[in-house]
Amino acid sequence: MKIYDLIVIGSGAGMNVASSAVSQGMKVAVIDNGPLGGTCLNRGCIPSKVMIYPADVIRTAQHAKKIGVHLKLEKVDFDLIMKRTWKIVLDGRHEMERGVGATENLDFYNMDASFISDYTMRAGKDEIRADKIVIAAGARPLIPRIDGLDDVGYETNRTIFDIKKPPESLTIVGGGYIAAEFGHFFSSIGVKVTIIGRNPRLIPQAEPEVSELLKNEMSKYCRVYTNHEVLRATTEKDKRVIVARNRSDDKLYKFPAELILVAAGRRSNSDILKPEKTGVQTDKRGWIVVDEYLQTTKENIWALGDAIGRNMFRHTANYESDIVWRNAFTERKHVVDEHAVPNAVFTYPQVASVGLTEASKDHEILVGVNRYYDVAKGYAMGEEDAFVKVVVERGTSKILGAHIIGPHAAILVQPLVYLVNAGGQDYMPLARSQTIHPALSEAVVNAFGRLRVVGEHAHDHAH
Repeated sequence: MKIYDLIVIGSGAGMNVASSAVSQGMKVAVIDNGPLGGTCLNRGCIPSKVMIYPADVIRTAQHAKKIGVHLKLEKVDFDLIMKRTWKIVLDGRHEMERGVGATENLDFYNMDASFISDYTMRAGKDEIRADKIVIAAGARPLIPRIDGLDDVGYETNRTIFDIKKPPESLTIVGGGYIAAEFGHFFSSIGVKVTIIGRNPRLIPQAEPEVSELLKNEMSKYCRVYTNHEVLRATTEKDKRVIVARNRSDDKLYKFPAELILVAAGRRSNSDILKPEKTGVQTDKRGWIVVDEYLQTTKENIWALGDAIGRNMFRHTANYESDIVWRNAFTERKHVVDEHAVPNAVFTYPQVASVGLTEASKDHEILVGVNRYYDVAKGYAMGEEDAFVKVVVERGTSKILGAHIIGPHAAILVQPLVYLVNAGGQDYMPLARSQTIHPALSEAVVNAFGRLRVVGEHAHDHAH
């Protein structure tokens, strides 16, 4: 048996903890059944955004006719897009491999591993043990039970980056972030895309009016079917066919395409890890249960990132890795703070948000909505429908949430993320500050100038 000071399961954000431990002279084992860097680097946010930026350029060029500029798309170089996508992945991966290979007191187990007893795991032929363990094992695609799907064949976010040429047509099963982003990319380069979501709304985590606008805009380029349940998959002629039931009228519809992409959510890797054998509890869906310190039900075992099934963003996992490091190896305990987790969906239009939605029942709230078009820069850009929505606690001016749909949404929401994490968490610094004119930032600031009690026509400017 090999004895370590620390075992880290997962080489994404988990590497932050491993690197800190090695720098403190500890002997560390890192386990990952995939390539170094985890999902974000290899099959997630980084490669997908390199793919998506050309799609943004295409859509921006098409939108330009609204402001009097008519552009013609001559060619989409799919090979170059994918070459650039893989370059950043492989450069990052190889850099990590060189670093791990040159680091003393760090062993990398590139394989499946599972717990066999308290603080003890089997990785291949080796049994390894540590007094402290960090579970940062990520998640993997959830494949719904759809009759015939395995026989017909499908792609996921793990495999879609490997395709050599774009399909003529694509059916995407799912209506969340991943489905919307890949729908945006493939439709922009000329693929006939159909998105089929079970939920009545596209990206259902977003504010209803954000979901509605995104669906309306994406429907200009894709066929978007929400509230449809996929029942089975078959093959007809040279097409893969999805059969889905409209949950509104119970009618069945067929959706033929050359390729199927399943983006129906994520599932836990606990069935591989078997954490119960070391006393770590999971919930009914297999996600690791943690307390406010990110410690599991077993002393000296912590979990972070996608493995706990809450906020599946790399920036959140990075934040949590710092909390875990402090709680595992320093005297002072730190409570994880989840009141202001930001996120973005890189579609066209882009979507970004932080904090609570209008539906929050725990506060008396004011809501402010302002269109991009109502400020000079938004008008100049021809952005008639994009908008900013803010949720504020009545009586305190405390920012509870912000939701933006339109160009640069992820950038525009970020200053509000900082304010929501500042001392008073209120919007007074915005009121006291000069806002560059004319800039889209004015759309954000002006939303706070339009605060209304919910029910007093707070949404008029969103439509």
